[in-house]
Amino acid sequence: MGISRTTCQYKAKPKDDSEIQDALTALTTKHVAIGYWQCCYRLWNKGYQWNHKRIYRVYTAMKLNIRRKAKKRLPERIKQALMVPSAPNQVWSIDFMQDRLTDGRKFRLLNIIDDFNRESLAVEVDTSLPSLRVIRVLERLVSQRGKPANMRCDNGPEFISHKLEQWCNGKEITLQFIQPGKPMQNAYIERKNGSMRRELLNAYLFNSLAEVRCLSEQWRLDYNEERPHKSLGYKSPLNYADHWYKNKPSEPELYLQTAIGNHSQIEESRLVDKAVENKKMINLENSKL
Repeated sequence: MGISRTTCQYKAKPKDDSEIQDALTALTTKHVAIGYWQCCYRLWNKGYQWNHKRIYRVYTAMKLNIRRKAKKRLPERIKQALMVPSAPNQVWSIDFMQDRLTDGRKFRLLNIIDDFNRESLAVEVDTSLPSLRVIRVLERLVSQRGKPANMRCDNGPEFISHKLEQWCNGKEITLQFIQPGKPMQNAYIERKNGSMRRELLNAYLFNSLAEVRCLSEQWRLDYNEERPHKSLGYKSPLNYADHWYKNKPSEPELYLQTAIGNHSQIEESRLVDKAVENKKMINLENSKL
């Protein structure tokens, strides 16, 4: 059986799609969010007669079918002074840390502290800690020691989720978000994270999550029961709390201060103001005499 003459004489003609490419480039440059079918109907409405399959072939060849990830806009965060609680459960701070096992797998740590006495309430460890897991840990803490009035956190996806917001609203807990890029507004837990990084995560090599959980719990107990804190008068967090309960004031207050100040400085400033007022009163009485 012979070969057809047309087969021997056939010459492939290169496809010229430059006109379609120019039209798609102009469309997607002007309208960055439109998809394939929007491009098709816009081109057809302008009078072009290209087949939708041909347009799609050029569209995918130009990598225009790759999904663009929209940037999530955060609501504006108001700058807030760092509060110095004068009683337990006034303010809790929560934050995440990250490290790797010896086999290269990443794991995360959820840290929760009470700002009043810097007590580490929980260190949750796993490869993934979504918002539901965060809520589960908070539920356990609330059942053990009561709910906080406020909870300070950054703008991580686990903290800005609607699920955590609904849970806090149901518990009447106020979520306080720091401004993006301002970790000093969450200074208490950042200070604790630094200690944990130096003394635990950078000091050991971890082979498994079970090993991380065991050592982090040992470190947490030592941090709460034995470690002296300069800001607490060199007492441990639990000793400081015991001392407060023995001398519990009738009406606890909540002081405001900047992230670089401390409670003792605030008290000293109040004493200075009081001394100045007394001096003015004495001068006024002498002038009357």
